Amino acid sequence: MAAGGPPGPRAPDCVTKVALSISCDNLLDMDAFSKSDPLCVLFMNSSGPHWCEIGRTEKIQNCLNPKFSKTFVIDYYFEMVQKLKFEVYDIDSENGSLQDADFLGELECTLGQVVSSRKLTRPLVMKNKTPAGKGTISICAEERTDNRVVEFEAAGRKLDKKDFFGKSDPFLEFYKQTETGWQLAHRTEVVKNNLNPIWRPFRIPLQSLCGGDVEKSIKVECYDYNNSGSHDFIGSFETTLSQIQQASQTYAAEFQCINSKKKEKKKGYKNSGVIVVTQCKIVKDYTFLDYIMGGCQINFTIAIDFTGSNGNPSSPQSLHYINPGGYNEYLAAIWTVGNVIQDYDSDKMFPAFGFGAQIPPSWQVSHEFPINFNPSDPFCAGIEGVVQAYQQCLPQVKLYGPTNFSPIINHVAQFGMQAMQQKTASQYFVLLIITDGVITDMDQTRSAIVNASRLPMSIIIVGVGGADFSAMEFLDGDDGNLRSAAGEAAMRDIVQFVPFRQFQNAGSAALAQSVLAELPDQVASFFNLFHLKPPTDPSPS
Repeated sequence: MAAGGPPGPRAPDCVTKVALSISCDNLLDMDAFSKSDPLCVLFMNSSGPHWCEIGRTEKIQNCLNPKFSKTFVIDYYFEMVQKLKFEVYDIDSENGSLQDADFLGELECTLGQVVSSRKLTRPLVMKNKTPAGKGTISICAEERTDNRVVEFEAAGRKLDKKDFFGKSDPFLEFYKQTETGWQLAHRTEVVKNNLNPIWRPFRIPLQSLCGGDVEKSIKVECYDYNNSGSHDFIGSFETTLSQIQQASQTYAAEFQCINSKKKEKKKGYKNSGVIVVTQCKIVKDYTFLDYIMGGCQINFTIAIDFTGSNGNPSSPQSLHYINPGGYNEYLAAIWTVGNVIQDYDSDKMFPAFGFGAQIPPSWQVSHEFPINFNPSDPFCAGIEGVVQAYQQCLPQVKLYGPTNFSPIINHVAQFGMQAMQQKTASQYFVLLIITDGVITDMDQTRSAIVNASRLPMSIIIVGVGGADFSAMEFLDGDDGNLRSAAGEAAMRDIVQFVPFRQFQNAGSAALAQSVLAELPDQVASFFNLFHLKPPTDPSPS
């Protein structure tokens, strides 16, 4: 779930959280031999010309009428005009990059319009405001007043075989009953080639599932996934949360998956398999503010790219060249982003490292050297200290290579592992990497990120210069697909990539908002996932 909203202190009684669910119909078909693979990106604008990305839905393959499972949770300030822009893309590349994607249409509206109509359906338009074929987008808004979530563990048994050459590839969809029909609340991952699947544990906000009413009907549908986008229906059942809870308390709740068409045709039809819910627990979700106010410390580490691809610092073409006015993009990025993050860092002491340079006295290449050259105390006092250390370090090192990200990621991950021993949400680590975007150890970095996704840690990558950032976009697994080279999936999306040049003229507030847009949700969702409470328990909001 993406979280977003304008920064800055406001009267707390004027804000309410709103969850937005997105679906589209009749999208343009951009793929020659199959259907489009849509994904929706949400942008928000509360002042000035700059749009800030709030988040992205998952990508749905080969589908012109997608119902996206991922929702956006936004702070709604009714005294402010919050402009929203929904852009729909056909994603063609593995890395989910929007650069290579086909544009399928957009909708601009205000959050107020969505909230007041509960369900807003509008035609999609192209950039030149002409209709995007017959494409439409529907946005459902629901106020989030309840911070409870339901934790599920589910499995299947003897599901119907739907594939000619293999077993089925089952996934589940959970639906909430609304006045306008069934609304998708959650879609599990696909378990490949398995008639007795065990799905990964998942969480659904109580409000999304049944509006907070445990006696309200819930529908669960089971499908066999097909790459073509037309998934085969295996079966479904209806139940209530209280029924699942009661049955799963003793052993497990079992539900027969019924395919009504098969039932009509087949005389001795029993079921198309059984769905087993082994755990169904309602828990309280803490918010980012609950954690911060409850004593969670956020620790920032800064890593600066000193590799040869930046260019010789004495040449004006180099990204490390400090002009007579004392400016370069690295300094600007450190100042702008640093000034926002230091508000959350309790001791304002930042460990700052460089990577990819030959350093004195041995002139060996190092991929994690303290820029103050003091390995036993790499801390700089405040952002001013980081800037000073950078300016003093630059003439003393030789820019070199290769560009390896994994050593510094693994370095911070060690602290994350130590923090996990404490059994409360006491520490969270954020690694800020400022780089020109070239990377040499992609496979090792992917593995390092996948490992770090299980730790209290996030990575923010700020790209300086105008190089090709496709590798950074790939690491920012906004389509949720970052895997290690061995195929192991990240537990959650922990990387946020921001190209600095897009924000140079937009003002520091716009950059700060983009850089930190995903962080509150990453912090809260991590600790909630591991059932870690704030060190001192505030009354949950």
